[in-house]
Amino acid sequence: MSQNSVWPDLAGRLEEDDTGRWHVLPVRVYFEDTDAGGIAYHASYIRWCERGRTDFLRLLGTDSRRLIDGSESHEPAAFVVRRMNCEFLRPSRMDDILEVETRVKALGGASVTLLQTVKTAGRAVFEAEVTVVLVAVSGKPLRLSTAIRTGFGGVTAGQ
Repeated sequence: MSQNSVWPDLAGRLEEDDTGRWHVLPVRVYFEDTDAGGIAYHASYIRWCERGRTDFLRLLGTDSRRLIDGSESHEPAAFVVRRMNCEFLRPSRMDDILEVETRVKALGGASVTLLQTVKTAGRAVFEAEVTVVLVAVSGKPLRLSTAIRTGFGGVTAGQ
């Protein structure tokens, strides 16, 4: 039995409408995610967004492990963060249930710019614009494959 059949929602879910495709990942704020006052520590949002991006790729059929071991393409590669702009809008607290939404803003030749919003009860608490670049193990940027572009919903460069 595959892991996904045991826990089908562990990687969140893909959503799609006439505006495009995006990913939603549920996250609970645990004690370990908070500071001494019970407020989610700023670095926790970065981790939750990383998980959102990783599971978005996984549900699109392009997981990080296959990119890194080279079975996804001709040479081993990985997405690395080039730029991240963050806005901390309001606090999250221990036991809050959050949703990390990840949407594609634009695709470049070797890059993807994503908009990530962390919400609780439908209200944004954190927003980030993240640019990731696909690079070979050597550090050289690699063009995004047609499969990756299609998976992200067919967004073209500059959109």
